[in-house]
Amino acid sequence: MDIPDYDKALYYTLWGQWDDLLVLMVRTKDDLLSKKIQNFLHAYHYSLDDRRIVESHENLLYYIDHAMKYTPSAIMEV
Repeated sequence: MDIPDYDKALYYTLWGQWDDLLVLMVRTKDDLLSKKIQNFLHAYHYSLDDRRIVESHENLLYYIDHAMKYTPSAIMEV
């Protein structure tokens, strides 16, 4: 079963797995998701402004939530 990129992005973001999030950023076919991840990781690693980090984190989570609403859920075959 293939796990959608949005589920992976949500998991990696919530659990702080930045290396896996970076790999997902490169491999995903969703350009907007890739850009949101890039903005967040850049802010997290280089920004001295906590508000910018929180804002980019919230933007990423908002986009993931929005995209998941329009992505068909995976169906597991038994």
